[in-house]
Amino acid sequence: MIRMTIALFMTLLPFVAARADGDVARGEARFQECAACHRLQAGVNEVGPSLHGIFTRKAGELADFRYSPAMKRSGITWTAETLDKYIADPQGFIPANRMPYAGMTNATDRADLVAYLMKATN
Repeated sequence: MIRMTIALFMTLLPFVAARADGDVARGEARFQECAACHRLQAGVNEVGPSLHGIFTRKAGELADFRYSPAMKRSGITWTAETLDKYIADPQGFIPANRMPYAGMTNATDRADLVAYLMKATN
């Protein structure tokens, strides 16, 4: 039982850290950069896939969106940590993906955005 509790805590730790570090209100403002291509509603894809339910989803998993082969084979499961790394440098984190975004270099801005997405995408 203790091992299972510790394992659950370790699994959720990236979510707790992102929520504690980021400001949701500032993250909502940061999301405006993303809103040109992404929606938060389930099943609503634009140029980019819906971000609804992104946390714990495998990259390239939505059946109704055409992902790059690089995204499909990345093997990534989206967590606060992996999303932070991806947003920082999309091409560096998953080379040859189709997202035409140079990246968000400011760590505080990314923490704010991830905190907002954690709240808004469930």
